[in-house]
Amino acid sequence: MRYHDFSSVEKQRDFLTAEEFPEGPYGSPNRKGGPVQNKSTPWKGGQRYYSAFNYEDKAFHQNIPRQDPGAHPPHDDPNEREQ
Repeated sequence: MRYHDFSSVEKQRDFLTAEEFPEGPYGSPNRKGGPVQNKSTPWKGGQRYYSAFNYEDKAFHQNIPRQDPGAHPPHDDPNEREQ
């Protein structure tokens, strides 16, 4: 049996979640006075943060227009099977 539905697992590597305290616990002397780093590992191609202003899982909404009056288009790429 071949497994084929791994798109959600693969997307976990591409989409990052925001850290609540990227500079460490409140009052921590770690990196005090230094810039806040959003990521502890090097960036890889295709990685980005989730946006709070977009569909969480675009595959479920692919090629379906929004129903709310005055809503902007979801900016789907018609040449991509999954966003």
